[in-house]
Amino acid sequence: MSLPIDASEEILSGEAVAIDAQPIGFLLRAAGAMIDMVLGFAVYLAFVFLSIWLLELGLLDDATMRIYQVTAIVVSFLELPVTVEVAMRGRSLGKLAVGGRIVRVDGGAIGFRHSFIRGLLGVLEVYMTLGSMAIIAGALSPRSQRLGDLVAGTYSQRVRVPALVSAPPSLPPGMSEWARIADVAKLPDRLARRISQFLASAAMLSPAARARLADELVAEAAPFVSPIPPVPAETLLIAVTVLRRARETRALALADDRAERLTGRRVGV
Repeated sequence: MSLPIDASEEILSGEAVAIDAQPIGFLLRAAGAMIDMVLGFAVYLAFVFLSIWLLELGLLDDATMRIYQVTAIVVSFLELPVTVEVAMRGRSLGKLAVGGRIVRVDGGAIGFRHSFIRGLLGVLEVYMTLGSMAIIAGALSPRSQRLGDLVAGTYSQRVRVPALVSAPPSLPPGMSEWARIADVAKLPDRLARRISQFLASAAMLSPAARARLADELVAEAAPFVSPIPPVPAETLLIAVTVLRRARETRALALADDRAERLTGRRVGV
């Protein structure tokens, strides 16, 4: 069982919403690695059968046979995994089966360097030790990372996630006048994340828990909101979220427009 991930390692979007970037669990990752191992050994066996056929035809001697064996090992256990991972952008047959993808620790896409480091160390910890070293490292690391991941700065991310809600919340009825005069400062990232998560899951909570959590979140958000209207706590949270999103969107649009004007002036000069 892998160690829990600290909350500070979560990836947040621009609206302080936690992105569902969960690592693949230890057992699922082991299952995916087993599939990739079977594929690697199957390719190596194909090389072995090919060598037997070439020996019967007299096309291989002792010197070329040694070169052939080294080539078969390198292609089957290093070049094949690295090539597949780079071509499929962090995926492989095993990762497709378990719904995972190799990404950098910051959530970005991996490159050839990351895949090569993982593949090179994978020869030792996956194939030469039949996965025992990878199992030990994965069981002790927070994100089920094997040694190759720890050195390359990568981990296996879950990509089968629930679909995001497409329709954003709208301003509740009766809040338009308040929205015109309200002063809503930027909320702390963690508080904004908790409010977003609460609004997304409020319908699944019991009425008592829903009201209690809404009151707690309003109490935390109160220093950043003025004035506080006499409305239910959940209504206020929705209004605050909509207002902040609208103002941030407007600010981004103004920044883009300003950048375009500056670019146009430079071109004119």
